[in-house]
Amino acid sequence: MADKDSVEKYLENNPQFAKEYFDKKVRQEVITAAFSENFKADGSFAEVAQIQEANIIFDLVKAMQTETVMEKAMHKNPKFSDFVDKQTGYATKNMLISPIVSGKDVLGVVTALNKVGGTEFSKTDEEFFTKYINFATVIALQHHSTYMWNVESRKANVLLFSASKVFEELTDIERQFHKALYTVRLYLNTERYSVGLLDMTKEKEFYDEWPIKLGDVEPYKGPKTPDGREVNFYKIIDYLLEDKEEIKVIPTPPADHWALVSGLPTYVAENGFICNMMNVAADEYFTFQKEAVDETGFVIKNVLSLPIVNKKEEIVGVATFFNRKDGKPFDEQDEQITEALTQFLGWSVLNCDTYDKLNRTEWRRDIYQEMLMYQTKATLTDVQSILNTVDKLGKTPEECDLKEMYKLLRANIPEAKDCELLEFHFSDLPVSEFDLIRMGIRCFFELNVVEKFKVPPEVLTRWMYTVRRGYRDITYHNWRHGFNVGQTMFCLLQTGKLRKYYSDLEAFAMVAAAFCHDIDHRGTNNLYQTKSASPLARLHASSILERHHLEYSKNLMADENVNIFQSLQKRQLETVQHLHDVCIIATDLALYFKKRTMFQKIVDATEPMQEEEGKNFVSNNPTRKEVIMAMMMTSCDLSAITKPWEVQSKVALMVAAEFWEQGDLERTVLEQEPIPMMDRNKSDELPKMQCGFINFVCSFVYKEFSRFHKEITPMFDGLNNNLAHWKELADVYDAKMKAIEDEKKKLEGGDKPEDGGEGGKSKTCTVS
Repeated sequence: MADKDSVEKYLENNPQFAKEYFDKKVRQEVITAAFSENFKADGSFAEVAQIQEANIIFDLVKAMQTETVMEKAMHKNPKFSDFVDKQTGYATKNMLISPIVSGKDVLGVVTALNKVGGTEFSKTDEEFFTKYINFATVIALQHHSTYMWNVESRKANVLLFSASKVFEELTDIERQFHKALYTVRLYLNTERYSVGLLDMTKEKEFYDEWPIKLGDVEPYKGPKTPDGREVNFYKIIDYLLEDKEEIKVIPTPPADHWALVSGLPTYVAENGFICNMMNVAADEYFTFQKEAVDETGFVIKNVLSLPIVNKKEEIVGVATFFNRKDGKPFDEQDEQITEALTQFLGWSVLNCDTYDKLNRTEWRRDIYQEMLMYQTKATLTDVQSILNTVDKLGKTPEECDLKEMYKLLRANIPEAKDCELLEFHFSDLPVSEFDLIRMGIRCFFELNVVEKFKVPPEVLTRWMYTVRRGYRDITYHNWRHGFNVGQTMFCLLQTGKLRKYYSDLEAFAMVAAAFCHDIDHRGTNNLYQTKSASPLARLHASSILERHHLEYSKNLMADENVNIFQSLQKRQLETVQHLHDVCIIATDLALYFKKRTMFQKIVDATEPMQEEEGKNFVSNNPTRKEVIMAMMMTSCDLSAITKPWEVQSKVALMVAAEFWEQGDLERTVLEQEPIPMMDRNKSDELPKMQCGFINFVCSFVYKEFSRFHKEITPMFDGLNNNLAHWKELADVYDAKMKAIEDEKKKLEGGDKPEDGGEGGKSKTCTVS
């Protein structure tokens, strides 16, 4: 007999024999020992494994299920209804009933009727039925999960695709609904659907109410929406999805139209309910057509109708879905999908409403702009007062030759030398506002841009006259200030020799922008606009007034009758508009401190250069040109501070008076204390404040420009001269205030001895 070691060695060397021996002699014992239940395994391993796998699966299924609620009912049970038995003639004697449950939701009910060969179901039958229910529940849950995934997928696609179309089409609610509903048609599981759009009018026009009030017409007694509107479908959009797809739009549909004749859409619009009619043929409340509704042969079987409600909770329409594709009635999931769609469509109405409000706002703006231009634009009489073609040539401007009008206009405006237009010390005070218009026209002729850019003489005249009318009649920021800034820009280019850095088109745009830089100024600054929350402040986040002046100037470019740039090519016009942006926004003093360091670097760089080198350094770099241009606008805007003392002292009082008017508004309207510069109660401090303004703001500008171009030195000299005058007045004021203070202290001191009184005793200590 072989020993243990010999057998093990033999089995290792003969694996095939070892496998056969194991299958025949050992495997059954091993498997039997592995089973928890005590039984003897007979047969092959595959058979035994199937038995054990069935046990394991059953245990798993059993563990997954909650306790089965089962009802055992007999025919005499009081809960039993014999309605079906009476209808079918079937006799129910006994039954087993069990629900199929997913969480707290009942998916279905399994019923076993009338045990064969017995009067009632036994305990064994119940146990077997329970096992069946466990397996049936797994299958039902799998089917339910697949179904719910399909439902959620459809719902997601409905919302996703409808959203894409809703935001793609904003023009009106009809096109928006149409695109959204057509895009999601594949996910709605219906053969046909229609959308009835409701009239949103809440109140009739007064003339429509007259016949009712006079008794000629009966008042409306029909159904109304929850918010009180008459139910009136002004349009129906009908989508037929079976066979050949077709879309019909029925404006002003008659009451007997097949989509309305049942009364269901009206009922939904009146009550706001979701109505699911599972069997139209058996319904007695609504009068659905039993036969085909149209030439397509379509017959209504079941209907789902829902209101479309906007964010204001107003019913804007009714969506009605006909016949589920699989022939079954619409279920709860269909209701959820269509409800999600109609809710989304209702909310999306806000987009159309917003778009409509935006359009109406733009239309109103266009109307107001047209009204404004009509009131401010120069009339034919205004143009003739300067151009005078009728008296001189006996023709209207349209009948005159262009060169002839150029010659006439030149003759009707003053020469630049005669009115000192080329001088930095120019004063507008002795000149009428009408003559300032004529002088402004002369500036453009001196620049040689009128004929070069083919500016019609009547358009140039009308533009200049219209700009003058655009300025309000306020204390300082009026047409005279606007003209002074334009004249100073013209003077810097011509007399200051800065023209060499800029092209003719750029010079043309710069002077035009300077004339317009404060157009329609309100007499208050940006801070007041912000504090008072004015419409301008709400519209513009920064440089509030400057952006308003810029928009006004660009509006003039939009009107052909006053557009002096009408003959320019597109690229040239874009350049002009950009330069207007630079020039007008640059007059915001809040930006001045950001740009002056850049300007100083340019001046430092060009100071040691030869003239030609300095010219190329600036003119070949657009950014340097714009920085200098911006500083030119600042120097023009502040140029009153450089005028002769006789002029500057009067202008300073105008500026102060406008500031004080703003201060009064801050006290009365805003109920705030104004800063000293705006406070008329501190008017005596004007000389001192002028000195501070010159030293802190103005001095740098004109000092650097005098370094940059010596031709501009007269402005710096005028500034220093005025500073000296203001300093004298400030010193007088300080001396006066010091005298008052000394007198006050003297009065407060009284007749007390100089040693402190009371025999020289200290007020703070006592020596015993």
